[in-house]
Amino acid sequence: MIDLDLSQPPFTLLDEPGRERVRQGVDLAYFDHDEIILEAGQPGEYVFLIHKGEVAEIDATQPAARERIGHYTQGDLFGAISILNGKSRYRFRAEQESLCYLMPRALFLELCDAYLPFAEFFRQSLAHKARLLTEQRAEGGVTMAGFMLAMVKECMREPLVVPAATTIAEAVVTINERRADSLLVKRSGCHGMITKTDLLNALVVDERGRDTPLEELGHAELITVTPEKYLFEALVIMTRHKVERVVVMDQHQPVGVVELTDVLSYFSSRSYVVSLQVEQADSLEALAAASRRTPELVSALMAQGVKLRFSMGLLAALNGRIINKAWGFLIDERYHADSCLMVMGSEGRGEQILKTDQDNGLILADDLEWPDCAERMQCLTETLVELGYPLCPGNIMVSNPEWVGTVTQWKRRMARWVEARDGDSLMKLAIMLDSHAVAGNPALLDRVRDDLFAQCSGNDLLLSYFARTILRFSTPLTLFGSLKRPQHGIDIKKGGIFPIVHGVRVMALERGIRPTSTLERLEALAADGRLEPRFAEDLAEALALFTELRLKQQLERREDEEGGEQHSPDRVVVQELSSLERDLLREALHIVKDFKQRLSHRFHLEYS
Repeated sequence: MIDLDLSQPPFTLLDEPGRERVRQGVDLAYFDHDEIILEAGQPGEYVFLIHKGEVAEIDATQPAARERIGHYTQGDLFGAISILNGKSRYRFRAEQESLCYLMPRALFLELCDAYLPFAEFFRQSLAHKARLLTEQRAEGGVTMAGFMLAMVKECMREPLVVPAATTIAEAVVTINERRADSLLVKRSGCHGMITKTDLLNALVVDERGRDTPLEELGHAELITVTPEKYLFEALVIMTRHKVERVVVMDQHQPVGVVELTDVLSYFSSRSYVVSLQVEQADSLEALAAASRRTPELVSALMAQGVKLRFSMGLLAALNGRIINKAWGFLIDERYHADSCLMVMGSEGRGEQILKTDQDNGLILADDLEWPDCAERMQCLTETLVELGYPLCPGNIMVSNPEWVGTVTQWKRRMARWVEARDGDSLMKLAIMLDSHAVAGNPALLDRVRDDLFAQCSGNDLLLSYFARTILRFSTPLTLFGSLKRPQHGIDIKKGGIFPIVHGVRVMALERGIRPTSTLERLEALAADGRLEPRFAEDLAEALALFTELRLKQQLERREDEEGGEQHSPDRVVVQELSSLERDLLREALHIVKDFKQRLSHRFHLEYS
């Protein structure tokens, strides 16, 4: 029996008896340098798993300069598709002396018949393989199925609905009997929420009588979810809206209520602890203490295999609340309705997990008089540094007068940027496109962004200039389609993240799509018909993979910096990745390359 490492997918999709069948059934074969291992058109007889050496995948129909389309090294697997399709589409050639484990065709097909997930692995999209990688990384027995796939309908409470004529006294009795914290009041075909605190305030603060009907009390606006939403999404919504419960609606009718305590019973991470500490912070010192705990939350979410999209959503909501509370502590309330604090860049898109440099600006109402505005903004910038948000190297901060202005001043600035179309102006336009309100009056930002879209969306010349930036950085693939492997690593931000983020941003600007999140923009572009749904999904999964690899580097860098070492968080050393990670990274970068070619054709960048 051969001692074969089967700890990586797809073999992890087999049980132990299945893996034992592999060990008993494989053989070891030697291939000389330049030897053809599998010829194009040849029936597949074996699945090959490389033990040592390197193998090239060749498309013999292409010119010599472009024929090499794949590259396989130790731990990589090939030949399975040839068996499933009946013959090999490409040629596989040993690049150096190589040793490969050979799994016979009959054994492979038997395993496919006996283990459906094993068979599906070879036909899966990038999205499915990325989910598999996430599950594989989950630690401590907490998997995607147990942690992330819990749905709202699995833990919602039965809604406590009462007529509008119900009195305060009757409502208190009902709540106590049902051991509830809130109830829904039905009137005129709609529903409102009344909590225990509302009833107490009505009796004590407002001095209402016990017989006062609930219809005379103000009802809180309902924050709702659907039964099919993930429970983790409900947690994000509670954090963003600063509430402790959401109402579950189905066909416009309430079918349940999810309390914060219900969510906490499902999740073992410390996300709720940090959320509550942020909400309960009554001073800048307490807020800073809560803010310092977000890196530990990130590590917990990563370890538990939480889907990156939900992690980014939760952390974006938390960062927004931290900045919002800092604003509340520092800025006099009389200025809140006539000003808007916005965040930009990855923070504005909701795609930053660890705290990043400050990218923020301030919009003021045209008629606002605020004599000490500059001093207050300098204080806010310094406070955000104390909360863990470093100064922006490009000085894109509210402490810089260039990023503070009235609505009219912002519109004039953007008009100058549109007319100039130089590198600095285009960068500023990109920043404003990703802006998101975190404090003050968001309607001011809406007015500015409406004007931005009006100036840009139909401007083909501007869009062409705007799109050119995607060609600034090359995709880290060799001429033969394999991963580049420099010793210092490939820059995953320039080679993978930026082309997707900016390319999608350009398409969203062209179509007048308002969301700032890249993932939401992709969904809107697919719904608009500008992207095929499958390609949009692949772009989203590629972005998630790049972001996760970068986050992994950032977390490792934090540990190394504590030990005195310095590393770039954007560089990924290919040689240190697992076989599945290399396979996913190669596939994701090919998707980026395809996307850049599409954008080049759409915006005529080949002539620029």
